Amino acid sequence: MYGWLWRVMPGPAWLRVVLLVLLAAAVVAVCFTWLFPAIEPLMPFNDITVDE
Repeated sequence: MYGWLWRVMPGPAWLRVVLLVLLAAAVVAVCFTWLFPAIEPLMPFNDITVDE
């Protein structure tokens, strides 16, 4: 997949690196903005029970 992204990106190597860093930052931003809040109610991390 990474090789495919490298071949598909336009421009010289330094521009490809910049574009891939921006793409990775956009993916992380989307995950933290929309994906993780959407699946948070489905995660069991907030269901804390202590059995004695």
